[in-house]
Amino acid sequence: MQRRLIDYFIISLKGLAMGAADAVPGVSGGTIAFISGIYEELINTISNVNASLFKTLFKEGFKPFWQQVNGNFLIALLTGIVISFVSFMRLAKYLLEYHPILIWSFFFGLIIASIYFVGKQVTKWNLGSIFSFVIGAAVAFYISKLPTLATNENPWFLLVAGAIAICAMILPGISGSFILIILGAYKTLSNAIHDLDAKKLLIFISGAVIGLLSFSHVLKWLFKHYHNATLAVLTGFIFGSLNRVWPWKNTLTWHTNSKGIKTPLMQESISPLAFEGNNQLSFAIILMVLGFLTIFILERLGSKK
Repeated sequence: MQRRLIDYFIISLKGLAMGAADAVPGVSGGTIAFISGIYEELINTISNVNASLFKTLFKEGFKPFWQQVNGNFLIALLTGIVISFVSFMRLAKYLLEYHPILIWSFFFGLIIASIYFVGKQVTKWNLGSIFSFVIGAAVAFYISKLPTLATNENPWFLLVAGAIAICAMILPGISGSFILIILGAYKTLSNAIHDLDAKKLLIFISGAVIGLLSFSHVLKWLFKHYHNATLAVLTGFIFGSLNRVWPWKNTLTWHTNSKGIKTPLMQESISPLAFEGNNQLSFAIILMVLGFLTIFILERLGSKK
């Protein structure tokens, strides 16, 4: 398929949306990739990175190598993801701290729309696909209830955290940033980005590359052999993650760091009417609708041939 410059610009915009989603704990960039119609191309492209690529490079030259690696697609997408992730991580930190109900409302609407659009791609809802959906939902819900581990800055731990988090980032419904929080690596990574700590960033990126190249082969195989069941599981993942992004929460326990700053550790979802303080219900509903419409627009972009 011959792509024009405008097509690559749109892919970069999808990358921006993926990066922004991955920067927020509880939201998955994989969901954005899926809805916007680039998910399977992304998985196939990543899984094609192997030793034969370098054989092509040395024997046939750069152009065949670049075509085989789908280089234009990767560069356009990664440019959007990196720019958005690095810049939005700071904004997300501010919004989560000072306007949590509003940011979670937007992403709640986004995920509601995602369930519909991903589920719509399951060609036949039979007993097997329903069972797959339930399993996916149960796993995602269980992950959303896991307590957070203490912050760990060990280099080997950061390498493993990078590998695990990137696998979550490419799975619709499972948030890579939330996995980093559970593992206790989110603060370490956000500090490394803020301080431009090249050593820690390189270790994390190395782990992410290892995890990505390994896990993409598994996903490619699942799509090839169990396409319908895989889609049903992914729909379940997205449905099960709703608890994590529900805007109104009651904090059960807090974590206090060495500087005396308190952050929520264990939370439970509650009704907006039971929320103490300003529940911002009107603004929350507006942002839920905006989140829903964002996915609708991305899906329209993804469905254009």
